[in-house]
Amino acid sequence: MNDDEQRQEADGERDFEERLRELLAEDAYTIRPSPAPFPAIRKRGVVERRRRVAAAGAALVTLAAMPVGAYAIGGGDAGGTTATTPTPSASASRTPSPTPSPTRPARPATAGQLLDGITFEQAADGLESCLDYSRSGPTHPGDTDLGTADGYRIILAMNSTGDSNAPGDGMYVVAVKDEPQPTRLICTIRDGEAQGLNTSVGNDADVIPDEGPVFTDPNGGKLYQQSIIDRGNWKLPFRWGLIGTVKPSVAKVTVSYGNSSSQAVLDHGWFVASGVLNEQVTLAPHIKGYDADGKLLYDSDDDKYYQRTLP
Repeated sequence: MNDDEQRQEADGERDFEERLRELLAEDAYTIRPSPAPFPAIRKRGVVERRRRVAAAGAALVTLAAMPVGAYAIGGGDAGGTTATTPTPSASASRTPSPTPSPTRPARPATAGQLLDGITFEQAADGLESCLDYSRSGPTHPGDTDLGTADGYRIILAMNSTGDSNAPGDGMYVVAVKDEPQPTRLICTIRDGEAQGLNTSVGNDADVIPDEGPVFTDPNGGKLYQQSIIDRGNWKLPFRWGLIGTVKPSVAKVTVSYGNSSSQAVLDHGWFVASGVLNEQVTLAPHIKGYDADGKLLYDSDDDKYYQRTLP
């Protein structure tokens, strides 16, 4: 083998060795891969955990926002899901609604204004019934809201005698209030139910500039009269009542009616008289008012506005 042939053979061996080394290096990388990029994997894991925590927090917020009586969704027909009966959360506590206390009017100045065995509770219930009665009927322009019973003061409760115009005995309840404007109610109760309501709103005495210190309620005649149909043939004995207002100068009011008489009770600017009539009458009650010294300040016989005879 000459020199050229030897040189070519040596070069081929070197090429073969270099190629073999390259192949061995490639095989080694395939069998034992390079170390995993741990920092990148850890960072990806931290990000994923935070994403899951955020998702769980959002779910908790959604649950907290649901009302206690939220509907639970269950499987339904082919039409879709159906709402089941509301199920309150077991951990939720319910506070019972307070029972509203009944509204009650103020009591009269004296127990003697509740007559014929009528209790204050019965009179208050009667007033409540009449106020409900007033709200149950049709309303008209200009109607006044009579308010609630706790705004009133009962000044008289007594038996009522039926007559040809309004058959059936029952009970009268008279109540007054000052605010928001003077109001007087005469309630008619029969068989425990309101049967009629006579209302006066405003200060009647202001209509008559020269009215005296005692002013008889011009719409209170039903308390001391029976029907004009029965004139001269009233049912006896007959419980009667009389109400009106007095000025501060008046300290005493007396009323005589037929064979009965009464010293009126003064109750926050009102006078309240009552008695039992045992005879037929044609004259209205006779009223007198006195000051603290006993001086006569008013006599209904001298009052040009007072109707002294019965209709």
